[in-house]
Amino acid sequence: MDLFSRSWAALLAAVAETPDEDFAKPSGCAGWLVQDLVCHLVIDAQDVLITLATPAETTPTRNAVTYWEVTDKPPTGEDDLDALIVRLAAAYQEPRLLKFHLDDVGSAAGRAADLADPGMWVGTRDIVLSAGDYLSAYVLEWTLHHLDLVAHLPHLPGPAADGLAKTRQILEQRTGEKFPASFSDTDALLVGTGRREPTDAETAELGDLAAKLPFVVG
Repeated sequence: MDLFSRSWAALLAAVAETPDEDFAKPSGCAGWLVQDLVCHLVIDAQDVLITLATPAETTPTRNAVTYWEVTDKPPTGEDDLDALIVRLAAAYQEPRLLKFHLDDVGSAAGRAADLADPGMWVGTRDIVLSAGDYLSAYVLEWTLHHLDLVAHLPHLPGPAADGLAKTRQILEQRTGEKFPASFSDTDALLVGTGRREPTDAETAELGDLAAKLPFVVG
């Protein structure tokens, strides 16, 4: 849960430091500008608040790893929900309004996480898991989207090493696959989730695993 708070705080700080002119630049999410990604983070923060306020009475059906679904089809940014995010982001018109909303809702989500009982069962997406597992799962969400934020903005700080390591661990456990030890955590996540193509040298190191990529987590 501490890692949830640290990774979320780092992502919020990076968005706060993003110059207004960079909101119109591409993000690492296919079809989304930085402003669209930030708008998605507002929705994510709302989901955290809703989930932590939705106690469940039945026993957990998922954990921090199995919370995530994995497919082999990268998002295009063109499905209905993605398109809605784009329209919502454009409605803010000024980056400062989007930054303010994310800081407002995001700070509340962070406080709710700090106050949550990790053993409490919560319900979301028709599944049940402990609040601790839910928040641990979201380290992956924050870390991957932090990488998306800085994908074309190298002047911004990226995610911390512990968040990257945890996210790689979740991805490897969820898929049952191990990335080569020579891959940095960042490269394993970018290549593993289809955020960039592997180089020829990386493809050779991946071996049979290369044919199974990407692992699209959502």
